[in-house]
Amino acid sequence: MVGLSEWIANNWLNVKTLSVAQVELALQLMAVGIAFRWIAGLYRGCITGSEELVWLGGFNALIATFRFVFVLPVLIWVGNSPAVFFTYQLLVAMFELCGLASHAHRSFPLFPKRERLGWTPTLLMKPLKPLIRFSLTIAFTSSIWIFVTQADKLVLSKILPLADYGYFTLAVLAASGVMMITNPISSALLPRMARLHAEGDEMGLIRLYRNATQLVAAIALPACLVLAFFAEQVLWVWTGDSHAAMQAAPVLRLYAIGYGFLALSALPYYLQFAKGDLRLHLVGNILFVVFLIPSMIWAVWRHGAIGAGYAWLCVNATYFLIWIPFVHRRFRSGLHWQWLLHDLGGIAIFGTLVASLLFILISWPQERQVALVLILFSGALLCLTSISASSSLRKRARNFLLKNS
Repeated sequence: MVGLSEWIANNWLNVKTLSVAQVELALQLMAVGIAFRWIAGLYRGCITGSEELVWLGGFNALIATFRFVFVLPVLIWVGNSPAVFFTYQLLVAMFELCGLASHAHRSFPLFPKRERLGWTPTLLMKPLKPLIRFSLTIAFTSSIWIFVTQADKLVLSKILPLADYGYFTLAVLAASGVMMITNPISSALLPRMARLHAEGDEMGLIRLYRNATQLVAAIALPACLVLAFFAEQVLWVWTGDSHAAMQAAPVLRLYAIGYGFLALSALPYYLQFAKGDLRLHLVGNILFVVFLIPSMIWAVWRHGAIGAGYAWLCVNATYFLIWIPFVHRRFRSGLHWQWLLHDLGGIAIFGTLVASLLFILISWPQERQVALVLILFSGALLCLTSISASSSLRKRARNFLLKNS
């Protein structure tokens, strides 16, 4: 990426107002930051595997605060150029890597120096050999996933002027919040599900899977519905720019619903991961790419950013409706309809009804602070509706109230 930064700035990106030198420097800083964050993933995996999730959650929150909150004073008082922004993000990535590496090494069990691994290929491969096929499958599907989630941005970065591309990325960034708030659940869920399978507790594994489904749905669907029904208001409250909100809102609606399907489609992956069998996940990802990429390219060339939104929504909905039932049947007969109707159906139906009523009844004010309160109120009401519609969460809430009454 560093080597190609000059070519990308001159020949790929549609630069209108920034200087090419600024764009080239920003790309180089991004590339180095990506390298640091890629290495940090190894240490984050070690900490997740040891189930030190409380520490990791706190550290992730700290890094997110540095990355998205403390950057604002830097942009205000130091400078708002791309070079300043990406230099700051690079420093945060370096700090993140050092913190994760330090804690991961402290978490490793102590063992005598004479037993430490050498650097010969045989010694290095011996503990990895039983896992190499599983690991390569994860690596391959992750690479496909990166390609899938970035294909629309790649195509649009070539077609759209940089300013219009900014509106598109604003919408996609807001929509990706649906996944960001559910990803921490997977950090806690994957090691525990793998342990239950290793212990032979299949009933406990399925019970945890279904309870986790209701939890993810109760978190993801309210966020998805708020972004879909109140897209323009959310963007206006966030940015204060009514023009940007109007431009990005149609794309946000489509991507938010698509990310809602995606958050729910990720759940069967947890089941496959726990059982150590990712063949269907691999096939599913390949099929996803086969359908998404051509439809995305065609829709983007014909209809621009809004075409990308429709392609993203349609392919994710098709994957959810057609492929997920096949995956469930592979692992447990009769699971899919229980999962779809009992664990998801009530939350989705009642949430959509409440969001529709709010959309009809709310008269949006001109003040951003009041609009923010209404958005938060709508989200809270949808979360309460989701909890009420979830048998697992409803039971937990009732037990909590009885215990503290």
